Amino acid sequence: MRPFSTDSDRLEAFSDGVIAVIITIMVLELKPPHGTDLQSLQSILPTFAAYVLSFVFVGIYWNNHHHMLRATSGIDGRSMWANLHLLFWLSLAPFTTNWLGENPTAAVPTALYGVGLLMDAVAYTLLQTALVAVNGADSTFAKAVSSDLKGKISPVLYVCAIGFAFVSPIISDVLYVIVAIIWFVPDTRFEPIIASRQ
Repeated sequence: MRPFSTDSDRLEAFSDGVIAVIITIMVLELKPPHGTDLQSLQSILPTFAAYVLSFVFVGIYWNNHHHMLRATSGIDGRSMWANLHLLFWLSLAPFTTNWLGENPTAAVPTALYGVGLLMDAVAYTLLQTALVAVNGADSTFAKAVSSDLKGKISPVLYVCAIGFAFVSPIISDVLYVIVAIIWFVPDTRFEPIIASRQ
């Protein structure tokens, strides 16, 4: 059984609460159609598709955030602020999701959605870097995050998607889905560290 860590457990609990609120706000943005037949559902398909994609992304961050905080040996003020920075960008997901869902073929909403995802990735990397500093450069935590191919590829794909939004938004959408697929398999780099503490 993992020893109770007041600092990291409280940070994780707070983050879980914020992420739960983010998901709740996103689903509340799904408005039912005015019609009563199945065909009337077509009008909300873009909004629903955007919601599903954002739900997956938020779920990915929640999953990886959980494992990362389970693996750290502690936190400090810098990592707490880095965590708040991540939560700030994640909290914008309902806005960017709703705007994209209502304007699925528009360049600016598609690009802004990508900016949100890019900033999520940057913020997560900053949190990871802050936790490496807490654990030490030679720690098992630092070694676990040293090979981060997915973390390096994702921002590149986001930047490409943001640029393509002004050429073909559908290409941007495909790139967003590709990143989600890449991360859909949970990050297992922290599993050995967590297992060693149980």
